[in-house]
Amino acid sequence: MTDEHERMMRANQANWDARTPVHLASRFYGLGEKLDPARWFAAFEWEDLGDLAGLDVLHLQCHLGTETIAFAERGARTVGLDISEASVAAAAGIAARASADVTYVRANVYDAVEALDGRRFDVIYTGKGALCYLPDLDRWATVVAQLLRPGGRLYIAEFHPMLNALGPKPAEGEGTELLLRHDYLGGRDAVHRNATYTYTDGPAVEGATDSYEWMHGMDEVINALTTAGLGIRRLRESDELPWPRWPQMVRTPSGWWRLPEGEPRIPLLYGLLASR
Repeated sequence: MTDEHERMMRANQANWDARTPVHLASRFYGLGEKLDPARWFAAFEWEDLGDLAGLDVLHLQCHLGTETIAFAERGARTVGLDISEASVAAAAGIAARASADVTYVRANVYDAVEALDGRRFDVIYTGKGALCYLPDLDRWATVVAQLLRPGGRLYIAEFHPMLNALGPKPAEGEGTELLLRHDYLGGRDAVHRNATYTYTDGPAVEGATDSYEWMHGMDEVINALTTAGLGIRRLRESDELPWPRWPQMVRTPSGWWRLPEGEPRIPLLYGLLASR
């Protein structure tokens, strides 16, 4: 990783520290209501993950831990890791209020092996807006392989490169057409954002508003994993999201959201199961 990438990741760390109080106050995360970690998961994720009782599970780039708690509720010995000190502190408080037994660690994902003192895991989970903040997927995949026990599994439930290429919701005055705004494939410079507001509702971000994202195509993800010695066991593509990314999206029987009938079906989320 270059010095420039390290600078960008430090900016991302500061940005997520600044985002944390906004997200804690948002209706998007709904932390003032009864906590429901399962609402962030598609049914196929649990089918692919299987029984987690008694297993060691690591959630990389866990942010507030709203999903991390779901693994503890299913009987796993659960650890969450995130680059943001503010996020980790908030996640620990959320877990304590939910009486969930989760250990949280503050570390850059690239430093996870050292930060976790060489501990190994049966399952590693990551996604839903995680990989785009990593400049080097080959290095990330090597870290994942080192963290997994032999036979251990990685599960990625991540926003599809197609979704990232379409960009955020239309700006004021634009129509509802979905337009390609970013690369689908990786390999170019990071996308720089300087945003006062995040993907949630809530107040403006105060302080560090700069962030950087890297595009990663499906081939880049899969090749990084196979080069690191992991085998791909299953790949799913889904046209549903856990929240309405665009105003024209409609609610589905699962409680998630998809584009309305009559519009092209495109992948918005993917689930990838790999094993060491």
